[in-house]
Amino acid sequence: MPGSAPLSAPQKALRKLGLSRDIDLALHLPMRWEDETRITALRDAREGELAQIEGTVTGSEVAFRPRRQLVVTLDDGTDTCQLRFFSFYPSQQKAMAIGTRLRARGELRGGLFGWQLVHPTCRPAHDPLPKALTPVYPTVAALPQAYLRKAVAAGLARADLSDTFAPGLAQSLGLAPGWSLRESLAFLHHPSPEVPMALLEDRSHPAWQRLKAEELLAQQLSQLVTKRERDALRAPALLAQPGGLHEQLLAALPFQRTQAQCRVGEEIASDLARAVPMHRLLQGDVGSGKTVVAALAAAIAIDAGWQCALMAPTEILAEQHFRKLIGWLEPLLAPRALRVAWLTGSQKKKERAEMLEQIACGAAALVVGTHAVIQEQVQFPRLALAIIDEQHRFGVAQRLALRAKMQAQEQEPHLLMMSATPIPRTLAMSYYADLDVSTIDELPPGRTPVLTKVIAESRRAEVVERIRAQVAQGRQVYWVCPLIEESEALDLSNATATHEALSAALPGVAVGLLHSRMPTAQKKSVMAQFESGETGVLVSTTVIEVGVDVPNASLMVIEHAERFGLSQLHQLRGRVGRGAAASACVLLYAPGEQGRVGETARARLKAMAETNDGFEIARRDLDIRGPGEFLGARQSGAPLLRFADLQEDRALLEAVRAAAPRLLDRHPELAQRHLARWLGGKSEYLKA
Repeated sequence: MPGSAPLSAPQKALRKLGLSRDIDLALHLPMRWEDETRITALRDAREGELAQIEGTVTGSEVAFRPRRQLVVTLDDGTDTCQLRFFSFYPSQQKAMAIGTRLRARGELRGGLFGWQLVHPTCRPAHDPLPKALTPVYPTVAALPQAYLRKAVAAGLARADLSDTFAPGLAQSLGLAPGWSLRESLAFLHHPSPEVPMALLEDRSHPAWQRLKAEELLAQQLSQLVTKRERDALRAPALLAQPGGLHEQLLAALPFQRTQAQCRVGEEIASDLARAVPMHRLLQGDVGSGKTVVAALAAAIAIDAGWQCALMAPTEILAEQHFRKLIGWLEPLLAPRALRVAWLTGSQKKKERAEMLEQIACGAAALVVGTHAVIQEQVQFPRLALAIIDEQHRFGVAQRLALRAKMQAQEQEPHLLMMSATPIPRTLAMSYYADLDVSTIDELPPGRTPVLTKVIAESRRAEVVERIRAQVAQGRQVYWVCPLIEESEALDLSNATATHEALSAALPGVAVGLLHSRMPTAQKKSVMAQFESGETGVLVSTTVIEVGVDVPNASLMVIEHAERFGLSQLHQLRGRVGRGAAASACVLLYAPGEQGRVGETARARLKAMAETNDGFEIARRDLDIRGPGEFLGARQSGAPLLRFADLQEDRALLEAVRAAAPRLLDRHPELAQRHLARWLGGKSEYLKA
């Protein structure tokens, strides 16, 4: 606003923490509490305890051993305690002059020289003792606790905390009576010292339960509102034509579909036949055959005279889809003067211009590519189906941009999202509550189970011997090096050194090298040599994580496996076991400085060794990482849960999920107020 005063550093820090509304401040809860309600006599004190003592200053001097420090002696009438400050101001020294009555709080240490407090918090003893515990809030550098406490107290006093729960709702959710939002917040900011600290810290106190229920209700309502808004939108109704492209493709496929593929294919076809936009997640383990399901959905859209776009996060994955789709669809599209187009960021200008022309005139019935597909200059005259692979790798903005391609026709495209990282049930109930989920829960016949071994780096020579034996039998091997995010150069030297070492250890074997800094043409050439069998061993950074299909590859070695995420390890393992040969995955780990691997990494490696089931892997991944990281919270835009825990509060989530539609239908104004309170302006994100 013109003429408004510039923000102070603490005000800027409040904004940075997202604390702009009174309700935001009221919901900014303490991370812990300090008990300043009582005074401990030094004669009753125990070493190591957090204590508050009160007494008279009997000594104050600046000492220089071992370094400059202010040493103040406090006598509480039962014993004395030295307060030590290694950084201090003259004003502090003055405030702790001899004869002053002082209250000091900190961790008591008992040494040869009696009691000590190092850098305690001090205040004059005439201040009245607080009646409640003192909150300690999460904060940032420019925001002192004292300022934040005042801001939160003011926000709490001003915020509208009127009840948005319909009569009887709290009771139906199993919440303790007498704990409204107002009472719960007032209590959690300043709990009574009589309340056991464990109830506050493990969030099992009735006040916490009320807050969790409020938060889960906001999340469920927002998903429900989004779903209903989407259901009110229009999309082209796409019907499979008898004898049309869908049936022709089914007849031309060189394999039989699994029962699971047939089932999800029918679910998608019935969605497409409705004039409401499909919003479906197709999840299935690595290699379960999601691409063919996508191809059949595309065939229905093309048959009805519309276009389809398929977007993948990496060029290699997009190209893998492209090659399969061209093989299946191009012969069937050619008689109709239609084609499959290819669009990526690395295309030559002339080829790109030609593709854009084909898309704009409608000759490109299916467009496959990376995020280049959603750029402004790409004009779809008749886009009816958007397919997003590995959808968790795309941000909300990209998904919204893809949907915007249809706004000229005042219609929405149908949206099919695919993921090889299955979503555990609690996540599906909360973060994906507005999605329909189809699951391919069986692998195509002929896929062999992969044996997983966890082996220490010290046994590397044995692994190289195993590779030699596999190659001698005519098999092929992947060796994956970790991506080191801080430095591409380190990445490169790591992969290059491994490539040189394996080339030297395996004379007569062609060892290929693939890494992120290679030009696209060179990457394609290296991959082609491996796919054709010219190369026996492929050393690579994680660019082969998804989308590579070489049935002759029977061994996957993952170096520094402790650095990889669980879903990434599972994706990589899925690159082998695609043929009839017995396949194995070796997880090479390097113990840290203490000769041990960190707890999280150990849990991941153990999960990999114990199960091949992608759903079990996903469940354990959620346990290890929590929902924020599992979802890629930075990309999802969805407000993540701050108070509720999906594992701990599953029963509450289920109760809230059942109650949300009733509140929305019978008390729409309460539901609206509840959403505004909890989500503010974040609800746009939920529509993607």
